[in-house]
Amino acid sequence: MENSLEVINLSKSYDLKVAVKKIDFKIKHNEIIGLLGPNGCGKTTTIGMILGLLKPTTGEIFINGMKIEENRINILQKINFISPYIELPKKLTVKQNLTVYAKLYSVKNINNRIEYLAEKLRLESFLNRVTGELSSGQKNRVSLAKALINDPSLLLLDEPTASLDPEIGDFVRTFLEDYKKEKKISFLLASHNMNEVTRLCSSILMMKEGTIIDRGRPQDLIKKHGRKNLEEVFLKLTRGENEL
Repeated sequence: MENSLEVINLSKSYDLKVAVKKIDFKIKHNEIIGLLGPNGCGKTTTIGMILGLLKPTTGEIFINGMKIEENRINILQKINFISPYIELPKKLTVKQNLTVYAKLYSVKNINNRIEYLAEKLRLESFLNRVTGELSSGQKNRVSLAKALINDPSLLLLDEPTASLDPEIGDFVRTFLEDYKKEKKISFLLASHNMNEVTRLCSSILMMKEGTIIDRGRPQDLIKKHGRKNLEEVFLKLTRGENEL
């Protein structure tokens, strides 16, 4: 079966600065891959190129076997993105926001789709409230509903549980696990939460200074580097071999 995402020799440069340097990786169908690295390592730039927001300096991106530069409209209909740092229009109600995004993606049976996501993400009690008045946990779940409104086959997640309390963070992680089982969806997860990555991801890409410096299953990386957990592996790789 073809991969959900394949990145080949991908690079991005800005004048004299190289943000991403010749990276390669694949995400299979129904797989969650973690993308880890310190701030400024190239994670967000990589996600921007996959979404078609940034044009690569070199390299190719294939989504569901199609090259993004040649099939942009078709591909963008089947992928989506979530980040807690991008807010929805504050003066619209939750339902109005979801309706707008559903129309942008030409979703059929919009009300049925909103009802389905509202039930799954526990949004029913505030569907008609103005989005700007919601708590951070409520906004996060609404953003997740927005990212799933088009029933994507590939979802890119940038710090999806940042600043959430433990209960809501666990709810979101459990939801992602259950939704993946139900829909056979693929995820690229960029996160600084090492427990979250260990729990959700079948494999991890470790980035530093624009390159992928190591990759593998969480437990394999922990064993390979002789550390107790993924956070210690992260610190070893990002600080350098002799820091721990």
